[in-house]
Amino acid sequence: MKLLRTLTGPKDVLVRTIGRRYLAATPEEYSKRNYANNEAEYSTVITSLTAQRRHYLLRDVYDDMMLDGVKPERDTFHSLLIGTMKGARLQDAFFFRDQMKAMGVIPDVALYNFLISTCGKCKNSEQAVRLLQEMKRFEFMEVKPTGQTYICLLNACAAAGRVDRVYAIVRDMTAAGLGLNKFCYAGLIAAHKNKEPVTDDVASKIIELVEQSKGWSAVEAPSEIPVRSMMGMTEEELYNLPTAEYIFRRGGFLNRELTVYHVAFHACADLKSVESVDALLEMLSKDGKTPDVFILVQTMRCYLHSGYLQRGRKIFEDYMSSGKPPMIELYVTLVEGAMVGYTPEGMQLAQETLVSMNSRNFFLSPKMGSDLLLVAAGEKTGGYTTANLIWDMMQARNITPAFPAVQAYYDGLKVREIPADDPRLQLVSQTYHNLRQRFGGGGAGRP
Repeated sequence: MKLLRTLTGPKDVLVRTIGRRYLAATPEEYSKRNYANNEAEYSTVITSLTAQRRHYLLRDVYDDMMLDGVKPERDTFHSLLIGTMKGARLQDAFFFRDQMKAMGVIPDVALYNFLISTCGKCKNSEQAVRLLQEMKRFEFMEVKPTGQTYICLLNACAAAGRVDRVYAIVRDMTAAGLGLNKFCYAGLIAAHKNKEPVTDDVASKIIELVEQSKGWSAVEAPSEIPVRSMMGMTEEELYNLPTAEYIFRRGGFLNRELTVYHVAFHACADLKSVESVDALLEMLSKDGKTPDVFILVQTMRCYLHSGYLQRGRKIFEDYMSSGKPPMIELYVTLVEGAMVGYTPEGMQLAQETLVSMNSRNFFLSPKMGSDLLLVAAGEKTGGYTTANLIWDMMQARNITPAFPAVQAYYDGLKVREIPADDPRLQLVSQTYHNLRQRFGGGGAGRP
């Protein structure tokens, strides 16, 4: 099978590049190598690949379904669209939409919402608007845009910084008797933050929108996509909010009642607006709310990236001494922020934080480690101690960093006076060349 060859074959050979090979096989051999035989089994495979973030294999699974003569039903197409949405694979999403139509299955509201959300993830607001227009042409088939559709579109346009379109959607919703909920205000904030060029009053507009949001009302219904169609996906994921990947975290990491505050703090941290973050903290306190971990991470990020090393460090230390569950995101944020500018004080703090984190049995994930190594590898002077420490921590857990991080680390080692037979340099060199061969000299992006 195509997918099976992709998973088990040579890593530097992609099946899609060489095409299918129709080989004769006995029924016994075919059954042995086949990983799914009916729609239910294929659906399980699709769900598993999406959970593993291997969205690039969904087209291969679909091709295998066709080869096996298995006709996907509506729920299977929903699963495929959710997978492509989470992987931001716009071309695949429209391929599945077209396949659905070719089989005589009329796309429903849920599918259109997923498509619009995918457009938002890819910052393609033009296509998102065209999808809404297409839905209106199918209204006679009960494919009518709902409040949730408009919120998907609002946030898709917000991701592209299209403030004009976002406010036009708000006017349409208001004219239709729909109130604005917290996800609408989140989109309005994101639109102002993403608009280019950035205006001088963007921070004040964000504060104003947070204040206005305190009177938000529900839109038609909390969730208009049937639960079975959402398949474990949250509205935060559907609307591409920065909190989407943290929704299921426990231990007080995320208070979902603070959605508008989350987006506002995230936006102000991106803008490095310390005054705005301080104003948001004061507003939160007046509302009688306590910052959750996500808000603390954004506050730390803002302080650290604005050069306020000690203020960022104090938030970290205050939390750690509060008796609340320690969170690895706080460690990683402090390490990454401490490396801004590569000052001796900051690099020392980064090293101490990494050692403390490791001693408390918190370990870097492949993504966290790769991101930190990429930043640490940018140090032009000094002993490269932080980058070496991050590399060693990942090697201790048999984790290979992403290609861009390995490349940056390798380049940094080469410009230093290190003997050619140094074990570290040799290992990094071997890893670099292996990854370069695997990814064809490009980045670590997937096909």
